[in-house]
Amino acid sequence: MSLAVNLRHLAAHSLRLQGELPAAELDIETRDEMIAFADPVVYELEVEQLEGGLLVQGELHLRLQCQCVRCLKPFVHRVELNPWTCHVPLRDEDAAPVVNDRVDLTPFVREDILLAFPQHPLCEPECRGLPIGEPGHPRNSAAAGPTEASSPAWAELNKLKF
Repeated sequence: MSLAVNLRHLAAHSLRLQGELPAAELDIETRDEMIAFADPVVYELEVEQLEGGLLVQGELHLRLQCQCVRCLKPFVHRVELNPWTCHVPLRDEDAAPVVNDRVDLTPFVREDILLAFPQHPLCEPECRGLPIGEPGHPRNSAAAGPTEASSPAWAELNKLKF
């Protein structure tokens, strides 16, 4: 169930659309282990036909399940596109495809939602990362193991005379 409008219905008056768009319909591969969809996209839109295109205005809301890149704590990030405005061209080389008098708005919603994703999700702006004394997570490289200078490979390289 994609988000589509029928151009015949728009000929007489503007259309009001509201509902939910499942995350699977957006066909978004985040390729980011720190971000996942928590809920479908909730939309409330008004679509009107202009000369050569459509004007879509309204709101888009989405909750993302994220993991903080500093402390790895899970949290919910809200994407709120309010107000959201989009021009959908129906002519020229950028024209949206029209199939059986229907125009799919899903690609335009997908694009703007992707642009609103956090690039580096943080649970809070002041997050300081993992605590220093947490067991199993060394904080500095000295506690992580032998240093490069004490490595047998470096000992052999140090014997070389140039």
